[in-house]
Amino acid sequence: MESSSANLPDLEHAPPVPLPFRQLDAIGRSIIRFLQTAQGLIAFTLITLGVAVTKFNASSRLIHPLISSQIYRAGLHLLPMISFLACALGLMIIGQTVALLTRVGAQNLAGTVMVTVVVRELGPLAAALLVLARAGAAYVIELGTARALGEVEALEALCIDPIHYLVIPRMVGLALAIFSLTVYFIIVTLVSGYLFAFVQDVPLLPGDYFKQLAVALTWEDFALLALKTCGFGVIITVVTCYQGLAQPLRLEQVSGATTRAVVQSVVACVLLDVLFIIIYLVM
Repeated sequence: MESSSANLPDLEHAPPVPLPFRQLDAIGRSIIRFLQTAQGLIAFTLITLGVAVTKFNASSRLIHPLISSQIYRAGLHLLPMISFLACALGLMIIGQTVALLTRVGAQNLAGTVMVTVVVRELGPLAAALLVLARAGAAYVIELGTARALGEVEALEALCIDPIHYLVIPRMVGLALAIFSLTVYFIIVTLVSGYLFAFVQDVPLLPGDYFKQLAVALTWEDFALLALKTCGFGVIITVVTCYQGLAQPLRLEQVSGATTRAVVQSVVACVLLDVLFIIIYLVM
């Protein structure tokens, strides 16, 4: 025994691991966690879409009221906030942009700039982030608490599919809410921005301004706007519901799951927005 113990390495007096190796270990762990999260999100998305297709007309009397309540919660309930944000951004950004274009003699480009900035980028992303902050974070708290208290298992014991009952109404409601809020946000922003420019005595008539907007808009803008906003709704719902439902949680872990869901949703929405930017450039 003495000879075998004498041959063992002295772990207490072992030299410390060099800093580059510790950094590589941390990077490797981060990559593994990212891949595991991506795998879980993809699997959860496929399951959700499969349930949405296979149970499209199932329990419509129960699911449709839930969808309506989610539209009110994530859409109509946020109208005052989205109105304030649209007016503020219209006054601070759009109005100054129109005034600057007029100063340099490029007021004929106002419509193109407004469509590029507001319709394609600012409107959808601002509406999605606002819905994420107000409704998406609440989804994680609600579903995570329900999972921690065993309410999800109780639904399964009653032969109720938690995905169909808890996720599908939120996904459909959030997609429709973000699309509606985006259209409302764009209209209010463009109008309030021109009003600010009009107060500054910008020599751009309302008819010319809105004519430039109409000329700059194409049917691809409307189609991609609908796809982008619905994509934001699906992403936010999938990420938040995944963090709240896909893994067992204790009550003290709900706050951490909420933080992860918000960060992952923002990253996924930005990546989707980058994809649509590439599509706009290719078109």
